[in-house]
Amino acid sequence: MFKNLGNIASMMQQAQQVGQDMKAMQEELRNKRVKGTAGAGLVEAICTGHGQLVSITIDPKLIADGDKDLIEELIPQAVNDAQAKGKELHQEMMQSVTSGLNVPGLDQALAQFGQ
Repeated sequence: MFKNLGNIASMMQQAQQVGQDMKAMQEELRNKRVKGTAGAGLVEAICTGHGQLVSITIDPKLIADGDKDLIEELIPQAVNDAQAKGKELHQEMMQSVTSGLNVPGLDQALAQFGQ
């Protein structure tokens, strides 16, 4: 009976460590920047690791051409590309935080929080 207490204490320590690691990961994602592009780099979008849009850069040649429709098409593509890269980064970081745990299905359950 008492030998299981050591296992429970170990699990509690692991859970606490994972909580701390998750908090640090969230802060790191908030500070990370990912770049998405569209139109062969004519439009660039920068997002945080959480997918929040930080900036958009449009190549001056594209503006000089005055192709409003193309610009309006490329901006969302660049933003979506950056957000997809942010989501990918989030998943990679989540896997590194939970990789040492032997809890079946934990990675999938935690991945739901990133969606």
